[in-house]
Amino acid sequence: MIKAIVSVLLIIMLASIFAPLISSHDPEEVNLDELKQSPSLRHPLGTDNKGRDILSRILYGGRISLSVAVVAAVVSMGIGLLVGLVSGYVGGKTDTSIMLIVDFILAFPSLLLAIGISVILPPGIYTVMIAIASVGWASFARLVRGYVLSSRESPFIEAARAIGCSSGRILFVHLLPQCIPLVIVMMGLKLGGYILTEASLSFLGLGAQPPMPSWGSMVSANRVFIMSAPWMVIFPGLAIALTALCFNMLGDALRDRYGLEIRG
Repeated sequence: MIKAIVSVLLIIMLASIFAPLISSHDPEEVNLDELKQSPSLRHPLGTDNKGRDILSRILYGGRISLSVAVVAAVVSMGIGLLVGLVSGYVGGKTDTSIMLIVDFILAFPSLLLAIGISVILPPGIYTVMIAIASVGWASFARLVRGYVLSSRESPFIEAARAIGCSSGRILFVHLLPQCIPLVIVMMGLKLGGYILTEASLSFLGLGAQPPMPSWGSMVSANRVFIMSAPWMVIFPGLAIALTALCFNMLGDALRDRYGLEIRG
């Protein structure tokens, strides 16, 4: 199961990375002679209302959508891992203060909070990365903090203290490696949601700006033609749905395989 999901994700990623080799069309080239053409041998997924090849735009847009989601997930994981380690190990008022911030962030719907952050900053892919990471780190921090709380009095931690290990060594040598599997599985569970969040922000015009293609902005720009030229919306929408589904299935498979109690 995991191998099949990973294979599909690798195909999607490699197709985006090697987009110039797969498609001979410029994703931003306007061709007024080929407006809204249905799928054909020349344009396998058709063209949009400006004559641009949809397959090319999906392939190039995958670079943006995937890179934004992956970078945001890695940043979220890094911040949450560090904050969770410190909060769980130090405890006391530090833990209470950090958890108040985490609870405050988790109390808001993540998409609405990401939209609010994106509105404050200039629109663009970096803004989307910042918005997603600013919202996403809290769930990683809570997960890691819970594990550290249950492990800081364990025999191997007591033994490390007994031989004179510093708090920093205990955190980063003894506890950190134990948390890595947890946050990797969590990242797998979160990536599908990050793909959808990036698509939603781009749909609202807060992500990649025209003429730069991204899956969400393609759906937004072409939604008015859904009745006359449905391929302009269906294929970018399928790219979003398939990628998000594969990431969700991968996270669930990893969670079940390693017997971890994690909610996405």
